[in-house]
Amino acid sequence: MVRVAEHNDWVVYCILASIFAYIIVLSAFNREANIKDFLAQKVEDSNNLMPSWTVISLVRSLLISVLLSQFIPVVPGFISEIQLFGFQINKFGFTFWAFIAYDLIKNLLTFLFYHSVGNGKNLKGLALLSSKYHFLESLALIVAGFALYYYPLDLVPYFYAAIIVLMSLFGLKNLIYLFHYQSILPDKWYYKFLYICTLQIVPVLVLWKFLFY
Repeated sequence: MVRVAEHNDWVVYCILASIFAYIIVLSAFNREANIKDFLAQKVEDSNNLMPSWTVISLVRSLLISVLLSQFIPVVPGFISEIQLFGFQINKFGFTFWAFIAYDLIKNLLTFLFYHSVGNGKNLKGLALLSSKYHFLESLALIVAGFALYYYPLDLVPYFYAAIIVLMSLFGLKNLIYLFHYQSILPDKWYYKFLYICTLQIVPVLVLWKFLFY
């Protein structure tokens, strides 16, 4: 029996690119801040929030795609048929672009929702808290992704454990949004739950259905 060697150098490249991107976020966008300073940053003191939030969102999408693409059953036919210069989208590319589309659509709807209910002023606080949370989350994703590809793990228990952890992190994030001392969610309580149900929970369920249909 011939054993085909796996080449997972691309995982290391993704991790190194993520680390380099975070160095840029801390040094260039946040005035040479360290991780502690960045996490303790207040809304009124935040600098270059939009580029920092954008880079952190991209890094998180990249790292979670590294983790989950291993378990994607198949790339949909209408996507695998798309070719660019003779190249097809593989499972990693499919997962990554699915998360990019998910973030773009969810954030656009969030922007419209906040302004439609008269709480556009809270968007900056939401973006900052989201950036901090996803920054820490992506550090854990680096460890999880490296372990997945470079250690002899049983994939089935690992997959279930990863899903449970991701669900727990998702729930924790929404609890932080609800009970944070600053105004993160819309002011009225029914808008808070409307936001969490329609712009947090529902998009995740749609994304799950799309990836694991």
